[in-house]
Amino acid sequence: MVNEGAEGRRTRTLRAEGALKALTSGPDSPERVRRVLEQALVFAGAAFAAVYTPEEDGDLLCLVESAGVPRTLYGLRDSYPRSGSSPVADSHRSGSPVWLGPEEPAEPVEARRTPPRDFFLAVLPARGDGGGGCLLAVGERPDGFDTEDRKCLELIADAVGCPAPARSAEGGELPADAFSLAMDSGRVEVGDDILELFAVTRAGFDGKVETLLGLTVPEDLPSLMSVVEADHMSIGDRELEFRVLQPSGPPKWLRLRGRLLPGGEGRPATLVGTVADASKLRSEVTDVARVQRLAAMLATAGTVRDVSQAVVSALLGPLQADRIALAELEGDRLVVTVLEPPEPESWPELWRLEWRSEWPDAPVRAMPTLAAALREGRAHIWPAGTPLEPALADVGPGGLAVLPLPAAGRMAGACLIGWDTPHDFGPDERALLTASAGLAGQALMRAHAFDAEHELVGMLQRQLLPRRLPKLPGAVAVARYLPTTAGLEVGGDWYDVIPLPDNHVALVIGDVQGHNAGAATLMGQMRTALRAYAVEGHPPDVVVSHANRLLMDMETDLFATCCYVDVDMEEGSAWYVRAGHLPPVLRHPDGSTEAPDTEGGPPLGVLAQADFPMSVLRLQPGTVVALTTDGLVESAEADIDAGMERLAHELSVSDPAHLGLVADALLGNARRSDDIALLLLRYDGMALRPLRESWTVWRVPEAVGHSRRFTRRTLRAWSVSRDDADTVLLVVSELVTNALVHTDGQVRLGLTLLDNRLRVSVADSSPRTPVKPTSIGWEATGGRGILLVEAVSETWGTVPVSGGKQVWAELVLSP
Repeated sequence: MVNEGAEGRRTRTLRAEGALKALTSGPDSPERVRRVLEQALVFAGAAFAAVYTPEEDGDLLCLVESAGVPRTLYGLRDSYPRSGSSPVADSHRSGSPVWLGPEEPAEPVEARRTPPRDFFLAVLPARGDGGGGCLLAVGERPDGFDTEDRKCLELIADAVGCPAPARSAEGGELPADAFSLAMDSGRVEVGDDILELFAVTRAGFDGKVETLLGLTVPEDLPSLMSVVEADHMSIGDRELEFRVLQPSGPPKWLRLRGRLLPGGEGRPATLVGTVADASKLRSEVTDVARVQRLAAMLATAGTVRDVSQAVVSALLGPLQADRIALAELEGDRLVVTVLEPPEPESWPELWRLEWRSEWPDAPVRAMPTLAAALREGRAHIWPAGTPLEPALADVGPGGLAVLPLPAAGRMAGACLIGWDTPHDFGPDERALLTASAGLAGQALMRAHAFDAEHELVGMLQRQLLPRRLPKLPGAVAVARYLPTTAGLEVGGDWYDVIPLPDNHVALVIGDVQGHNAGAATLMGQMRTALRAYAVEGHPPDVVVSHANRLLMDMETDLFATCCYVDVDMEEGSAWYVRAGHLPPVLRHPDGSTEAPDTEGGPPLGVLAQADFPMSVLRLQPGTVVALTTDGLVESAEADIDAGMERLAHELSVSDPAHLGLVADALLGNARRSDDIALLLLRYDGMALRPLRESWTVWRVPEAVGHSRRFTRRTLRAWSVSRDDADTVLLVVSELVTNALVHTDGQVRLGLTLLDNRLRVSVADSSPRTPVKPTSIGWEATGGRGILLVEAVSETWGTVPVSGGKQVWAELVLSP
């Protein structure tokens, strides 16, 4: 709405008269009626306006044109019986206006979701040249339609006219640019101009709509099918643009405007409308299709920035504006999301000083005129020469438009549009700005919710998957995860790399059924469980069996697939287990590939008593092991076998020296209809293998002495110095003694030497971790063992092992 004071409000009716006079002076057409209705949005503050006219031979008042937000927000019907009790029928019969507030009972709506807030309804008889119809307007302002609003609505009702519902007369000829499609049979009558646009002769046209659809660009066919199929087309207006193939040259853009008219009494529903050459229409600034194109762009805009870019694309060029800014309202500050053009010198100096170069935000109170516009909640337009504060005046010296963006009962932000040269604001531009503001505000709120959900999903996925892969002895591992491109972007695919004792590494990849937060949560639980079972030292089949029993005990209907590979880095061998999952793919050093066809078990969570057979792999230095989920190798276009062959081929021609590039190349052509997890390991072999010896400690009185003699012999064979050997013997004595005194069952001593680091480990059957005492008195006879181990060792710790534990200590030996 124009920024107007009391004097402006008194002249609003005069301006409405001038705008309507200009519109009604042209030829009668559906486009003229719609532009007249748009004046209700501009001058009466309506959110929606429509005209209903009676059928020629029926008992219905049918909606023939509308403007504004979708009517479904208010539950308005496409038609009302003349003899019914609706406000439309009451106004039509009585010839008097009907004004209803939100608290007054009425039946203008059908069963629907509750509107986001209360609204006011106005129905006025339309006494134009057509006669016999009604103008319906919906307002959302808290005070309803004031006196000036009602006067403007009366003017619009007189000017709108009442075009009859367009229906092909039996045996009559259609206008050259019109068509009439019977929705039950698909037979279509078309004018000569339409046939010329499709490059079809009258003699060569068989009257079937499929014939015309076959001449369109395939990418545009789904949108057209949504119009011509009765199951998808709703009663009311529809407008879209599509391309039609030409005998030579590029496709031609056409625009379809149609309306589905209800059938009855044996008469089928009919789609009537026009088709025109869109290349002649696309340059019109006042074209209503621009608002519809903006709505289509906003419907697919997922983020706040996407919404902002859509608004810029829809308004900057058509309005021939010099700059546009879109900002969100957060508290009392405006946070700018898009500036076009983005160069700082294109904007007022005050903006550059207050908002700095990155334009973060600015207080609304710094621009009182803008603050007032946001409070009022209407579009404001200031022509050239209007005195404004410098922060706004320099945005549009030739004219400035401020569009508050309403959404869910509050202001979501504001859009500022500025011109450098004096700009004449016509009624069509005002209507375009008003309609665009409402669409942008709602889309901005949806984008905020999407951004918040997307950030939550991303955080959840990042927390459930490994943050980084560990460095491995004798191998390099890389992983990639891609969420599906549709939906919530969170799923059940996971991977893990688990370092194990004795230079073993577990590779895990899995997939939980589903693509939702429940699947992701279960994925996190399964990954944690498998890691815990693996660290305990179980073999692969036991690890997977434990995970299967755990999933069976959970209260869930979901299942999971998994492939678990235990790689021995010292020996170059691996044992793996499959639970309903794809086998690993091996790339050998000579470039050949192999996907072992071995037996596997069922998915996890399906059978309580399931067998998971183990299979062996032999790895030569330079071998690449690839584990993936089915999202990489299976799609609607190709089965899983073809996908595995493609993966093996791409792996064979890759350069394993750069494993990260290999992973990126494998994912480059992925069809992301599903989540994808990929884990690659290149086995290089250990350049230096550790020395290992072990000893079973028998529970006899001389057990500690036997352990010391075994250790002394081993250290002598490894050429460990006498001073270092004495320290190692002390650690062995204390750890073996603690195990014999405080546990039952078997005790086993292990010694490992690698690069001047000696590891002493003692495993027992007790899960209790030794506790380091906080203080020991002089009279105490025990408790000093762990303190001695800690004092002479570089580091020490304990890990669970198969129902018991392993206490270990590492010492740095002299060179």
